[in-house]
Amino acid sequence: MSKLNIAVAGSSGKMGRALIEAVLKAKDLRLHAAFDISGSPYLNKDAGELCGGPCTVFITDNVSDSLKGTDIFIDFTRPEGTLQHLELCRSRGIKMVIGTTGLTSQQEQKIVGAAKDIAIVFAPNMSAGVNLVFKLLETAAKTLNHDYDIEIIEAHHRHKTDAPSGTALRMGKVVADTLGREFSKSAVYGRQGITGERSASAIGFSSVRGGDIVGEHTVLFAGMGERVEITHKATSRSTFAMGALRAARFLKDKKNGLYDMQDVLGLR
Repeated sequence: MSKLNIAVAGSSGKMGRALIEAVLKAKDLRLHAAFDISGSPYLNKDAGELCGGPCTVFITDNVSDSLKGTDIFIDFTRPEGTLQHLELCRSRGIKMVIGTTGLTSQQEQKIVGAAKDIAIVFAPNMSAGVNLVFKLLETAAKTLNHDYDIEIIEAHHRHKTDAPSGTALRMGKVVADTLGREFSKSAVYGRQGITGERSASAIGFSSVRGGDIVGEHTVLFAGMGERVEITHKATSRSTFAMGALRAARFLKDKKNGLYDMQDVLGLR
C-alpha cells in the first residue's frame, strides 16, 4: 500500500511538532515536506529533531518549490499564511486539512471557493472528543430547549491570539442552529459594567488565557433548580494531531469538496 505524502506548515510550533511526530509514527503516511516562516531559527534543520530523532526532511520557508509530490497539506497556522497556502494548493491540486482558527467570514469563503477544485477538511477542532461533544450539544439543546440559559466558557494558553476560540464559536453555532436562533444576534462576548438582565435568547462567551492550557471548553445550560454542563478538556496536542491524520486519510479518495470532522468521524 502506497503511503500518503504529508506536508506540515508551522513545523516549529507546538502544533506543528505534534503533527510531525504523529506523521513519523504512522505506518501509512510519509513526511514529505515541513515548512516554517522566513527567519525562523529552525530553517534547514531536520524536522524529526523537533520531536526526537532525524528523518532527513529539512524545514524550509520555500513552500512553492517544495510542494511537488505532496498529497495532503496540513495547516494549523494563522489566517494570512493559511490563505497563501490555500491558493498554492488549489493551483496544484493538493488536498488540505485546515485547523487554523480566527478566520473572518470572508476568509472562510475563500476556503469554500477553493473546495470546488480540491478536497478540504476544515474544522476548528480536530479532536474526536470535541466533535462528539458537538453532537451531544445538539441533543442537549433539543431536550432543554428555551428554558435554560446557555453560557460557553473556554480556556487556552497565553499564546493564543484569537478569542473566543474557534471551537467555542462552533459550539455556540451548533446550539443556535438547533434552537433556530440567529447566531450573530444571540452571541454575547463578555460582560462589563451595568449590562441589564440577561436576554433569554443570549448565548454567552467567556474566554480565559493563561499558562500552558491546551484547551478546555464548557457549555453550561443553566435552568431554575438545576444546570447541565458539557465539558471537554484536552491535555495534549496529540489528540488534535491524530484527528488531523484521520482527516488526511479521509481525503485520500476525495477529488474535491468541503468537509469537517463530523464527516471524517461519521457523525453527520
